[in-house]
Amino acid sequence: MSEPRLSFKEMCAKFDVTPRTLRYYEYIELLSPEKEGRSRFYGAKELARMTLILRGRRFGFALEDIRQWLLVYEHDGTEAQMRQWVELADRQMVELEEQRRQLDETLAELKQLRDVTIESLN
Repeated sequence: MSEPRLSFKEMCAKFDVTPRTLRYYEYIELLSPEKEGRSRFYGAKELARMTLILRGRRFGFALEDIRQWLLVYEHDGTEAQMRQWVELADRQMVELEEQRRQLDETLAELKQLRDVTIESLN
């Protein structure tokens, strides 16, 4: 029994990405579909990689970080990949906390300015 494969169009629809995005992920070697003539087909490995790529993007990781992380699995295995994931996650959490702090400051400043403006209207 052969593993299920998705066409290029099916892959775009499944992951709700544009053809340009999918082609770019291939160009930067995040994905390596099977090619038959001009057609591309994505098996279980590529589907799993795409899931990880999109999850990484959602968490704010750079594509190069995701690419390097995926390469660790190919060269050093699961445990090394998990260790690197923890390091990446720790760094990203620090970055996200800083972004949250800056956003909180901006919101407080905006609220204060709005309140002063409302006060001057009365």
